[in-house]
Amino acid sequence: MHYEGNIIRPPSEADSILLQVTVGCSHNRCAFCGAYAGQRFRIKSDERILGDIRYAAEHFPDHRKLFLCDGDPLIIPQPRLLRILEWIGEHHPRVKRVGAYANAKSLGRKSLAELRELRARRLKIIHLGLESGDDPTLRRMHKSGEAAFIVEQGRKVRQAGIKLFVSVLLGLGGRSHSERHARATGRALSAMNPDYVGALTLMLIPGTPLFRAWRDGQFELPDATGMLRELRSLLACTRLEPGLFFANHASNYLPIAARLPADKAKTLRLIDAALAGSVRLKPEWLRGL
Repeated sequence: MHYEGNIIRPPSEADSILLQVTVGCSHNRCAFCGAYAGQRFRIKSDERILGDIRYAAEHFPDHRKLFLCDGDPLIIPQPRLLRILEWIGEHHPRVKRVGAYANAKSLGRKSLAELRELRARRLKIIHLGLESGDDPTLRRMHKSGEAAFIVEQGRKVRQAGIKLFVSVLLGLGGRSHSERHARATGRALSAMNPDYVGALTLMLIPGTPLFRAWRDGQFELPDATGMLRELRSLLACTRLEPGLFFANHASNYLPIAARLPADKAKTLRLIDAALAGSVRLKPEWLRGL
């Protein structure tokens, strides 16, 4: 397999074949993200992609899942993306589920019919970064699209029959806008009603615009207690019917995996216990990306 730059995949894709079809991210301007810093976005050649598919079929014949990398494979024009999925089916028929990252901009360029075409060729799950449901926060972070547009694209993914995993970032509103960010994000998640939610805790990455803002005193990161309060407010405002809510990423202070709505009250009590000091939080040295 031929990889270039940073290869990033969701934790749930740990056992998947990682097929890099694009290099970098088509947006690559989010203030908090340094994943593809200095990397020019491009789509890899058909020759290289097909070669990697053949290699994977030969060397990983029993794998059932495949994940398209890097940051935004759905920006690939529809005919070419369909061809890539067809190659996967032709050369690796045991792969039953293909996953990919997507942003709202690329999803906005896909019609419902086109997403259904992708679903028919085994694109079964899309990972979408909402990050915040608060438009001022999204604008400060240079995120592409306002909350209503991102919600619209997520709903379209679900309408196409594709599973939707949405990620959000605790702490992205800073101390001053923490509660507003949390409540607006919960409302956006409720409107989108994804199959899965992953709440990560913001970690400042050296070299990013947000890190520089923090260093210069223009952004204040909530402490562990502030992050827990924000998580509680977010979860309290989130209604999934049904869905899985995760806050068990390495960055989180309190690992949570809850099935909503059934586990919501129990999980809120767990957060309350942590805020009261009766549940131990993950120490700083164990947190990381």
